[in-house]
Amino acid sequence: MSGFKVITLTDRAADRLKAIMADAERPIAGLRVGVKNGGCAGMSYTMEYAEERKAGEDVIEDRGVTVFIDPKAVLFLLGTEMDFQTTKLSSQFVFNNPNQTSACGCGESVAITPANPERLAAGASA
Repeated sequence: MSGFKVITLTDRAADRLKAIMADAERPIAGLRVGVKNGGCAGMSYTMEYAEERKAGEDVIEDRGVTVFIDPKAVLFLLGTEMDFQTTKLSSQFVFNNPNQTSACGCGESVAITPANPERLAAGASA
């Protein structure tokens, strides 16, 4: 399964994360990303400052940003692109996740099916 990143960042997401982390009140090693049960669609994405790597976490380095992935979230996030979008009404991080099957109307929660690594590996070798 080499060659697959759990998560990648767009330039906009990386730039925004670098700016946020530079303004943090304490030293930040990176961003911790995961998923949790909840919301009307079943799951929601989690993001928090990470001062250090926790045991078992995957570490992704992309565009100058370190991202720590909660080990319980890896199969739900495999192949996800994190973006930062600004509209007239909001600015927010957006997850473009190929494993997402639906989302609620408010955009706060999603339904995600775990990735099938064998299927992804077969698609990459084709």
